[in-house]
Amino acid sequence: PGQSQEVQAENVTVLEGGTAEITCHLHRYDGSIVVIQNPARQTLFFNGTRALKDERFELAEFSRRRLRLRLARARLDDEGGYFCQLYADDTHHQIATLTVLVPPEEPQVEAAALAVEGGEVELTCLVPRARPLATLRWYRDRRELPGDSRHRQVGKVFWQSSVLRLRVERRDHGAIVTCEATHPALGRGQRRLTQYQLDVQYPPSARIHPSQSVLREGDTLVLTCATNGNPR
Repeated sequence: PGQSQEVQAENVTVLEGGTAEITCHLHRYDGSIVVIQNPARQTLFFNGTRALKDERFELAEFSRRRLRLRLARARLDDEGGYFCQLYADDTHHQIATLTVLVPPEEPQVEAAALAVEGGEVELTCLVPRARPLATLRWYRDRRELPGDSRHRQVGKVFWQSSVLRLRVERRDHGAIVTCEATHPALGRGQRRLTQYQLDVQYPPSARIHPSQSVLREGDTLVLTCATNGNPR
């Protein structure tokens, strides 16, 4: 009994649109029938011969030690358990689970309304498509700001947003706020960033120069009036 044939499968993770390799390891293989089936239990390859017309699947290796199934242009509906079945005296099978990740694009940042001095501005950072959920963070001058996150599932992917509310003064005009998305599909240390420049409207103020000076009769006095406002 200890010398019977066995098959072992490895779980695989792939990015949407990428290429996945599903490997079935064969132990003490003596040439028995080997079948690979997709999650719908349709046979993809029967002893090395293609059984399903899907050219994205290719048998990259079929040896006495292993079977390697290559899948190109992976889609979300390819996800699930792939069956490696060995038909000997005992039917033996193992399942390789394929997981498809969808990395986020650059986040979209929008303002709900004009920012006015003394008021509150509401910024929304949006990631319309990711799987699993991305992590969204707000930063200003390298300091993290608290956002209100929400999400919903649309089919197999997630739509998500984070809302940032800031009270603004005229000194905030031109400041840069950043929304950052991190995700398992992006790799260690990688992230997607979108910057937003605050446009704060404030009323004009006037300054007259010089504000005071001592003059003698006959001197020429030049006064400069400077105004500052947004919009100008």
